[in-house]
Amino acid sequence: MNYSEVLDRARELVHEKCKVCKECNGVVCKGQVPGVGGKGSGSGFIRNWQKINDVKINLDTIVVQKEIDTSVELFGMKFKYPVFAAPIGAVGLNYSPALDDFEYTQAIIGGCKEAEVLGFTGDGVKDEFYDLPLQVVKDNDGHGIPTIKPWKKEEIIAKIKKAEDNGAPAVAMDIDAAGLVTLALLGKPVGTKSVEELKEIIASTKLPVILKGVMTVEGAKKALEAGAYGIVVSNHGGRVLDHTPATIEVLPAIAEAVQGKMKILIDGGFRTGLDIFKALALGADAVLIGRPYAVAAYGGGAEGVKVYTEKLGNELKETMIMAGCHELKDINRDKVSIG
Repeated sequence: MNYSEVLDRARELVHEKCKVCKECNGVVCKGQVPGVGGKGSGSGFIRNWQKINDVKINLDTIVVQKEIDTSVELFGMKFKYPVFAAPIGAVGLNYSPALDDFEYTQAIIGGCKEAEVLGFTGDGVKDEFYDLPLQVVKDNDGHGIPTIKPWKKEEIIAKIKKAEDNGAPAVAMDIDAAGLVTLALLGKPVGTKSVEELKEIIASTKLPVILKGVMTVEGAKKALEAGAYGIVVSNHGGRVLDHTPATIEVLPAIAEAVQGKMKILIDGGFRTGLDIFKALALGADAVLIGRPYAVAAYGGGAEGVKVYTEKLGNELKETMIMAGCHELKDINRDKVSIG
């Protein structure tokens, strides 16, 4: 199976909600929520993609020739590439009922494991939306990170305990889901979290805790104060608030403020290995990718996920060669220009 075949198959299955566009940039699907688009005008999703493309890579091949090492160490584990599948839930509603959340998670976790990276799993109103994906993580020897919605503190702590019991190497909380009013309408409200609440949640576990949905320097400082292992610079793919900055726009200032004191991951509009390189150059430790991984899962199951991951890895390796980088630590601000 090659990547073109994955895309062709996905178009057959998800065409009513996702057109599997040549450029996954949020234009065709804008405002389609439920669906795959950005909220309202769709500008959050669209701007993510646009601003990544405004960053240019500086070519430099007058360097010593060495082997290229794309590996990264996070959560006490080593991965082949600095890229992970972002958490996506309710795929039957937003993409196609051809896969349910359990089958989708099997494809994501299984394919990522084969490609020597990790997938993040999701959460939802019903317990099964968290528990079934977590079972997949357990079945794959802990090769996945469960992501918990910002429910009441006691429920979050209980779900973290489940993650511990099922061998997860870390847990995440998508704090930017605090404004999802649809969850309240379904009888399961979410909400914002204070630094003190986050301290209690993080102190309840020995697992690394990642806070997903940080978009400001002040937010990053508060996450650091709360004791987070890391953050994901994320605007939830433009799906929770219209007219936000692009994630890559706010990344450099956040990285400067954090100064390596916690890990920085980022998502939002990243599609290729070149995009991953740009994120690392501007201060990220790794990148999460959402929608294209969903397309890969629908188009080829675990094999499609592996194919897409290896495509990203090969593109990153090629970019590193052409920019004069041998290891990820060589990728820095001097390697890119913002036009």
